Amino acid sequence: MKKILVYGDSLTWGSVPGEPKQHNAQTRWPNVMSSVLGENYEVTTDGLRGRLTAYDEHLADCNRNASQTLPTALYSHAPLDLVILFLGTNDMQPHIAGTSIAAMQGMRRLVTIVQNHFAGPDIPNPKVLIVSPPRLCKTHDEFYTGFFEGTIEQSYKLAEYFQQIAQEKDCSFFDAGSVAQTSPIDGVHLDAQNTINIGKALAPIVEEILK
Repeated sequence: MKKILVYGDSLTWGSVPGEPKQHNAQTRWPNVMSSVLGENYEVTTDGLRGRLTAYDEHLADCNRNASQTLPTALYSHAPLDLVILFLGTNDMQPHIAGTSIAAMQGMRRLVTIVQNHFAGPDIPNPKVLIVSPPRLCKTHDEFYTGFFEGTIEQSYKLAEYFQQIAQEKDCSFFDAGSVAQTSPIDGVHLDAQNTINIGKALAPIVEEILK
């Protein structure tokens, strides 16, 4: 049995564009991926709305800083064969960090944590797959337009920067923007078909990593 931890934000939790609700279980990409992979893989999903790579959100009623919470998740779910890190969008909010470079630095920190974590004697560290989120798009939603003001251009740089981290840290990389697009309803989240697309695309990549 191969054990996989998916660590992400609202795109992993399954936020429906423009609505305060979650996609049904059958269409969330981690579940789609798990279904394609089959019974020889155990997928644990940890998706927190608003999660950041390595930055604090002082307005939140929970800890959204993944660099602080990831070590606990690694210890809780050990032993793991693979950790999928699907973050970066929220870092680009102007009141958080505001740039793709900041997201890159945060992702580097998360990969370093996974590769150097001590989960227990004789427990090897898992492999890492970095997933770059789909690019932001224009929307008429005033809230999200303000929340991510000026960051659409920044979001187009994430894939390149995250791929650099993967090469630097000798881990795997996938650009979710190659198979999915954000919804113009809010410019950030994914409709059901696009989250399904990500799950289907990731399954063979995971198989290759863990073969």
